[in-house]
Amino acid sequence: MKIYDLIIIGAGPAGITAGVYAARQKLDFLVISLDIGGQAAWSGDIENYTGYQFITGPELVQKFQEHMLQYGPLLKENEEVLELEKSGSVVRLKTNKADYQSRTVIIASGKKSRELGVTGEKEFKNRGLTYCATCDGPLFAGKDVAVIGGGNSALDAALQLVKIAKQIYIINNTAGLSGDAILHRKIEEAGNTRILNNSSVVAVLGEKFVKGVKIKTLNQEEELAVQGVFVEIGLVPNSEFAKGIAENSQNEIIVDAHNQTNISGIFAAGDVTDVPEKQIIIAAGEGSKALLSASHYLSKNNF
Repeated sequence: MKIYDLIIIGAGPAGITAGVYAARQKLDFLVISLDIGGQAAWSGDIENYTGYQFITGPELVQKFQEHMLQYGPLLKENEEVLELEKSGSVVRLKTNKADYQSRTVIIASGKKSRELGVTGEKEFKNRGLTYCATCDGPLFAGKDVAVIGGGNSALDAALQLVKIAKQIYIINNTAGLSGDAILHRKIEEAGNTRILNNSSVVAVLGEKFVKGVKIKTLNQEEELAVQGVFVEIGLVPNSEFAKGIAENSQNEIIVDAHNQTNISGIFAAGDVTDVPEKQIIIAAGEGSKALLSASHYLSKNNF
């Protein structure tokens, strides 16, 4: 079986940046990913990525993808890594489609949406309940919707919906919103938002499609008539396959300043790691660091 210099798991900002650097260093590598862009593709308006005063998430991902693909890397899209194990000097990977071997690996698999875990969530997924306002917001034009969460992702989703939906309920389980102040201000200035603090969703209601949510505010329950539910309550790392690799209590992969994990030759970058801030620009920088560390590892071990 062919042994690559490097396999990159994930094609979000960290994985794509690592891919650009790997291609420029003429490494024999491939990229394995379920999709292109990761969470960045879900983002709405981006105003804090250096070089762009304003750009949308999908637009930025398109530019990332074009940059990487101009080097012609081997990209395995719609492929999921199921197992990863190091044996001797080789890392073996098993996906839902094939087996691979490599001298080094960069895990840049990002995070996925946290689920509510309430009655009706699974039944109405993609039938009015969604985890991506960027992807599905236009489907709810003129309708009443609920955004679940109070952080930046929830506020960003709500702001994407203010020009689309009729009424937006922001259901937040703490005493106040926790997102950035500028997002608070924009939410307050929008004329079709209502914030429900100290509230949590008990159930998603409907028949064939979502018709409402049952919420609990302190000790009282009520039903809100909505046709759409956007779940924005945080993210969990895509690290289930990383058996034997040290993780913190949030299942984020622990890395040092060189993006090295506890297993030599296996590096990690981006939101799947314990790097404290989760931002597109930080993930991109971590991807470049991880690639440079992997390259140094290959040189040091004469591969």
